[in-house]
Amino acid sequence: MRAETDDLLWQITCPTRPIRVPGVTMAGFRDRGITPPTLRLIPHPAVALVLVFGGTIAVEDTTGRQQQGSFVTGLGFGERLAALRADAFECLQVRLSPVVAHAVLGGVVADLDNTAVTLDDLWGRESARISERLGEFSSWADRFAWIDAWLVRRCAAASRVAPEVAWAWRRIAASRGTVRIECLATELGWSRKQLWSRFRSQVGLSPKRAAKLVRFDHAVHGLVAGQDAAGVAADGGFSDQSHLHRDVVAFTGLTPATVINEPFLAVDDIAWGWAGSARNQSAGQGCARTLSLCPSAASDQTSPSRSGVTSAAPVARRSL
Repeated sequence: MRAETDDLLWQITCPTRPIRVPGVTMAGFRDRGITPPTLRLIPHPAVALVLVFGGTIAVEDTTGRQQQGSFVTGLGFGERLAALRADAFECLQVRLSPVVAHAVLGGVVADLDNTAVTLDDLWGRESARISERLGEFSSWADRFAWIDAWLVRRCAAASRVAPEVAWAWRRIAASRGTVRIECLATELGWSRKQLWSRFRSQVGLSPKRAAKLVRFDHAVHGLVAGQDAAGVAADGGFSDQSHLHRDVVAFTGLTPATVINEPFLAVDDIAWGWAGSARNQSAGQGCARTLSLCPSAASDQTSPSRSGVTSAAPVARRSL
């Protein structure tokens, strides 16, 4: 079921069939034409491809550069990426673990921190071809399937990150960012400098920065889920509540008390399948979900990805 009232911001459609490339998640976004300007985008531990095939999306990165159309953001994408304009758009967002991102995007991944790069700049005519192809499909199922096949082809023809770097990323993600970097280097038989250099050149962040980002990501979703800040700090490996406060401010410009109302965090459980979310709880039922956000209503260690859409589930609403 899909709601069609005038006060909805977005509809979000999630895939249902398995994606063939591990470390990839997708979601389809359709604007209702009333998205407010200057929406803050919350950093997350994935490289994001935003494939726009209808309407307009314009963003501004931390350098003050403004970009319009399909774009890619680096791992964490800095601390101040904002959507300046989003007019009646349709887009398919693909989140890539840094290991997969290296295969899909190549060495450019290392240069994406603190910025957004248009796919026109990155791929030229290929970017327009992707947008045109997505716009030709009449269903999200076909769009997800086409992007899935496209990712398989790109990964098959690309070089991979070093197995040691992939292992280090998996350890950071599995520990929720709490593993000590010197322990990673010791287990690999590398020096800290060697680990830093190889990891940074292939992932785009230093191991310490990547761990900080993963730790923040889990902490902020704990806050959104209703956990108190003291408990989140204790469970998340922060030295104290002030440490948590500093990291949330550094990544978002907001405090732990205010960040929980951000629109992009409100959709994460549906669009990206956070543990305990409605999407995960119904994942085995083979149905897609459509989420609409209403501005006035009261309200990898990634989960398995899915591709293809058969139906839309009841609308979920959250306060912004």
